[in-house]
Amino acid sequence: GQFNTDRIEMLIANMAKTEGRTPAEVRSTLEERNPTGRLGEIEEFGFACAWMCSARSSYLTGQNILIDGGMFNSTL
Repeated sequence: GQFNTDRIEMLIANMAKTEGRTPAEVRSTLEERNPTGRLGEIEEFGFACAWMCSARSSYLTGQNILIDGGMFNSTL
């Protein structure tokens, strides 16, 4: 999933210009595609990274942790 950053704002503006839509329309489309209905905030990514680097994750080994608001859909 996308995060609310300066880069995504630039991409939204470029997509809007290319597609003949407003930036708000493009943003809305991106948000609707995510199960959470929004873009992630960079702080959310930072909190997850900080936890993984902390002693509190000491039992965590060899994992692939997706921080994507549920964009990757999988079941066992």
